Amino acid sequence: MKAIIKSSLRLSLLAGLISSTSAMAADKVTFQLDWLPGGDKAPVYVGVQQGFFAEEDLEVKIASGRGSTDALTKMATGQSDIGTSDVGALMAAKAQSDVPVTAVFSYFTQAPHAFFTLESSGITSIKDLKGKKVATSPFTSSNAFLPLVLKQNGLSEDDIKLVKSDPGALAPMMITGNTDAIIAWVTNTALYEAQAGGAGKTLIEMPWSESGLSLYSSSLLASERFLEERPEVAKRFIKAFAKAVEFTYANPDQAGADLHKMVPEVDANIVSAQIKSIYNLVYNEITEADGFGQFSPDRIQTTWKYVAEANGLSEEAIDPATAINTTFQPE
Repeated sequence: MKAIIKSSLRLSLLAGLISSTSAMAADKVTFQLDWLPGGDKAPVYVGVQQGFFAEEDLEVKIASGRGSTDALTKMATGQSDIGTSDVGALMAAKAQSDVPVTAVFSYFTQAPHAFFTLESSGITSIKDLKGKKVATSPFTSSNAFLPLVLKQNGLSEDDIKLVKSDPGALAPMMITGNTDAIIAWVTNTALYEAQAGGAGKTLIEMPWSESGLSLYSSSLLASERFLEERPEVAKRFIKAFAKAVEFTYANPDQAGADLHKMVPEVDANIVSAQIKSIYNLVYNEITEADGFGQFSPDRIQTTWKYVAEANGLSEEAIDPATAINTTFQPE
C-alpha cells in the first residue's frame, strides 16, 4: 500500500512538473491595439478565447492604444511586439524617419474612413457638406485624407467648418445637433446606428471608399526587432491571427461574446453588428484577386500615392514596398 501511495505521489509530482514546464514554454507576445476594443479589434480577443494562440504556444497580452501614431511608437520603441495600425501611417512615418516597424499581414483591403450624418440633416452626399459643421477626433488617421476626399468631390477644407472633439463625444454631438456631420470609421456604424435609433433618428453613412479613396488601411504590423530576434514566434502568431480573423467574420456572434468576456463594458451585440457591417473591408474583390492577408505591389503604390499627397510628402521619399514583409505569413 505504501509503495502504491509513493508511486502515486511521484506521478503527481511528475505531472505537476510537466504542467509547470509546459506553462513556462509559452512564448509571451504583447499585442498593440491602435484604438479602443470593438468589432474590428475582435480577432485578437477571439484568438485568445478560442485558443488559437495557445495552440501555437503563445501567451498574448493586449495593450490599449490611442491611434495609429501611438501604436507605431509603442511597437517602434519595443513596448509592444506586434499589433494593428494603418499601413498608410507606417509609410508616412518611414518616409520621415527610420521607423523600425513593418507591415506583415493585410487586414482591411479597403479604407474605413467615412462621414456620418442624420437623415434629418438634409445631407445626402459629400457635396452637401459645403458650409456645414463637421466634427472629427484629433487622433484619427482620417484627418490626413480629408483634403483628398473633399477635393475628389469638388470641395476644400475651407468649404466646411471643421472642429475636433473627443471620439466618444462625436455621435452625441451629431445626435443633439451640435454638429451637422462627423468623421469616423465605418467600424463604428453599428454603435452609431444604435445611438441614433435610441434618439428616434436615422443614421446616414457616406464611406470615402465609394467616393474615390480606395486604398489599404488597417494592417498587422510588427516591430522589426521582434521579427529579427523571434522570427518563429512571429510566424506562429501570424498563423494564429489569420485563423482568428477567419473565425471572427464567420462567427460574428461568438466573436462578440469572446470580446465581451475579456472587456465586459463592451456590448457583445454591438461588436457582432460591427463585424457584420465591416465584412467587406476584409473580404472583397481585392482579397479575392490578391489572396487573404496579401499586399499587391500596385495597390501598395496607389496607397502610398494617396498617403504622400495627404501628408505633403514626395512620392520619391520611399519605396513603399520596403514597408511590407510578408515572408512571415504561413505557407
